[in-house]
Amino acid sequence: MFTIEHDFDATVITLVDEGSVHLEEDVTIEAFEDCVVIQQVDPITDTPLRITLSLVQVKDLAAALDLPEGVYRLK
Repeated sequence: MFTIEHDFDATVITLVDEGSVHLEEDVTIEAFEDCVVIQQVDPITDTPLRITLSLVQVKDLAAALDLPEGVYRLK
């Protein structure tokens, strides 16, 4: 399951794990004008872990999901 919300300066997507065995914490993705921030709370320390991707990195990630193993450079 996931939710999508449009805030003033970002689109926020929350991914909720609905697995049947081992559930992970929710993942929040905030898409800003110049970057994308991915956040998940560490259940042991109860602190948020954040990863910030540039838009170029997001584009590369999207392309990588459909490619076989190898090294690539998008033009």
